[in-house]
Amino acid sequence: MTNNKKYIITVIGPTAIGKTAMAIELAKHFNCEILSADSRQFFKEMNIGTAVPSEEELAAAPHHFIHNISVFEDYTVGDFERDAIEKLDELYKTNDFAVLVGGSGLYIDAVLKGFDDFPDIDPAIRQEIIDTYEKSGISWLQQELEKRDPVHYANVAKENPQRMMRALEVCIASGKPYSSFLNIKKNSRRFTPIIIGLDAQRELMYNRINMRVDIMVNNGLIEEAKALYPHKKLNALQTVGYRELFSYFDGEFTKDFAIEEIKKNTRRFAKRQMTWFKRTDGTKWFDFKTSPQEIINYIENTL
Repeated sequence: MTNNKKYIITVIGPTAIGKTAMAIELAKHFNCEILSADSRQFFKEMNIGTAVPSEEELAAAPHHFIHNISVFEDYTVGDFERDAIEKLDELYKTNDFAVLVGGSGLYIDAVLKGFDDFPDIDPAIRQEIIDTYEKSGISWLQQELEKRDPVHYANVAKENPQRMMRALEVCIASGKPYSSFLNIKKNSRRFTPIIIGLDAQRELMYNRINMRVDIMVNNGLIEEAKALYPHKKLNALQTVGYRELFSYFDGEFTKDFAIEEIKKNTRRFAKRQMTWFKRTDGTKWFDFKTSPQEIINYIENTL
């Protein structure tokens, strides 16, 4: 590019909509690399249940932040923001483009806009929350977060203890709502976002989700979850696709019921994703069947 501007082509949308395939086509066309902003795909031990790109897809374009840490490590959205910006600074030395893709709206926003600084968390606060959660259950988490931050509670994944515990510990440590830290400060960015949203009619999207879950099960999801079962209390594993199978292993669910719960909870997750992404300013929405070339034409016309 002669104008020396830097661009981050951002592909957003609900789970199972085809973001990975589209991101790869865009990266190949613009000869650039991909940053994943899917918070579940960071973890090396989680493969089938997080729908990480296949070996063929990973070979088609360079990817970053796929299986980069372990479930035994803490990795916050602030850590990701720091690492992603460092990676972009490196990539922009030799390229004017990068692709950002993922379904975690909070992590997308972290890269595009940044946050105010989150407070340091006293480990004692974190441990007290974990202990109380293990004793009192998820309903306690929901009630506490709703009381301390109703704004964030309205948008948080209410079946995800990890997200709620993170928000609650910030509320307690700072004395302020977690939501007050989000997007207050628009951090200076050296790149221009071009945001592409992929969408589908709800029934079609839900059918794709159901099919993906069936494929995951056939590919060994139950065995993968079984291997992680001894570590089921780790924050990283408090997520759809694993939590339901842990209940099956505990004897609380039948296998068939657990699989149906994964489908139901994934559909709910997709609905929350779209609620978040529909508020993302500047997004150009396309039907998920739109050809990569049509989206490439749109991008080139906006440069």
